[in-house]
Amino acid sequence: MSLILPEGYDPHLSVRETQEAIKYIRDTFQHELGKEMNLKRISAPLFVKKSTGLNDNLNGVERPVSFDIANIPGEEIEVVQSLAKWKRMALKRYGFEPGEGLYTNMNAIRRDEELDNLHSCYVDQWDWEMVIRKEDRSMETLKSVVEKLFVIIKHMEHEVWYKYPEAAAKLPDKIHFVTTTELQERFPDKTPKERENLITKELGCVFITQIGEKLANGKPHDGRAPDYDDWQLNGDIMFWFEPLS
Repeated sequence: MSLILPEGYDPHLSVRETQEAIKYIRDTFQHELGKEMNLKRISAPLFVKKSTGLNDNLNGVERPVSFDIANIPGEEIEVVQSLAKWKRMALKRYGFEPGEGLYTNMNAIRRDEELDNLHSCYVDQWDWEMVIRKEDRSMETLKSVVEKLFVIIKHMEHEVWYKYPEAAAKLPDKIHFVTTTELQERFPDKTPKERENLITKELGCVFITQIGEKLANGKPHDGRAPDYDDWQLNGDIMFWFEPLS
């Protein structure tokens, strides 16, 4: 476990106030996300039948938590590790059209997760997916969506500051785009995580693209699912947060 507890850290809010703030952020953000991205909220499963193939095996090595159900003999049930595959099935089942999508509250268990300040074996997060046309499957579309998400997050910064001025963090005014290849060329002697930290500290907020493909040294920047993730059209949004540096 890699947990950073800064010396003298002051959270500003009590435990109870923190829970109230989390609920406020969740309620407000999902409303803004749904409105700006044209998403409808639907409920998501906590577990699926193994035989459906809908569970996410993440990098291909993580082990799902599994169990059986008395009234469903012969079936192995797995707690979801993510909803990546299920969301695409749901888009089809619910009849979403291009330009429409869904969001949901995902709860999952990842027993093999590397635990730190941002990662837990219990996952409680938003998940969303939208339908696009084949001809819109491009880096331009990806960047456009990322920039829209950044605007939503910046708007949330203002909302949080208005309600909790003592606890709000100042976010940068712009998001930058960088590929994993560019990071390796700029910081050849650093590990992938060190490269992420260096570029995010420098720019404040970055979208790191093309994660999963092998770099010039023969190793990927980070692991990505081999069966559904497009390693040319993917990425992570990262913000610099000084207390965790």
